[in-house]
Amino acid sequence: MRTATIVVATDGTASSRAAIRWAAREAARRDATLRVTHVIDWQHGEARYDLDGGGFAAARQIAEGVARTGAALAREVVPELLTEIDILVGNPAARLLAQTGDADLLVLGSRGRGGFTSLVLGSVSQRVAMHAGVPVVVVRGRGDVTDGPVAVGFDESEQSQHTLRTAFELAAARGAPLAVIRTYLPVLSLYMGVATATVPTPEEDAAERLHLEEQLAPWRERFPDVRVEALLSHDSAASVLSGVSHGAQLVVVGSRGHGTLAGTLLGSTGLQLLHHADSPVYLDRQAA
Repeated sequence: MRTATIVVATDGTASSRAAIRWAAREAARRDATLRVTHVIDWQHGEARYDLDGGGFAAARQIAEGVARTGAALAREVVPELLTEIDILVGNPAARLLAQTGDADLLVLGSRGRGGFTSLVLGSVSQRVAMHAGVPVVVVRGRGDVTDGPVAVGFDESEQSQHTLRTAFELAAARGAPLAVIRTYLPVLSLYMGVATATVPTPEEDAAERLHLEEQLAPWRERFPDVRVEALLSHDSAASVLSGVSHGAQLVVVGSRGHGTLAGTLLGSTGLQLLHHADSPVYLDRQAA
């Protein structure tokens, strides 16, 4: 039987240490191997001037120390955890993306240095998060918090059904409640440009809530031990999920969507969460 593998990127910063601790706990839940990965951002220009190979050898030694320290930290969190280290060389985003071929999950910190400069806020994180072929977790804010609900944004898309299942599974594995957030624009606001806060829509809200509860019913039956709270809002998905993240231990979003969750991950909702969430963000992926 194939053993699951979680890849966590480290550069030795406080942010990557938080990612390692989160990844270690998740690997324990999944009975998975944790692969602690460091990328040496060694460009062609540097190689040209390293005539005796001493510069690269030193960089390699430092990289191995960073990765081994990260693996040791993971075993402090979960003593019996099976860990391995991997040292990669080249463009950080490209090399991390290449690692997803045999991985079940990729975990990143929210900031970094060297090859991970401004991770999440910079191009490396956005490229990895947008293009990885597996789910990605970006450990932000209160990364070590293990209480509070799992929160998920849910719309009408096919992808969102997959993301909802993922969120139920993650909540069940943690023994945590699940907050399911649906955002929508009332008809008056949508067609007349009226501010949502000024539009009383009790009948529309009741119908939308009933529809959401009907969609959740089969999942409640499938996961009877998960306590579910359905939340309805007229605000933007990014705003609501960012707000909920302050009390959540994990926020889950899909890689695609439509309606008010349109462009999640590829658009504004996912990217705003990567910038502003106060908890780790789980970017779901549906296999092609």
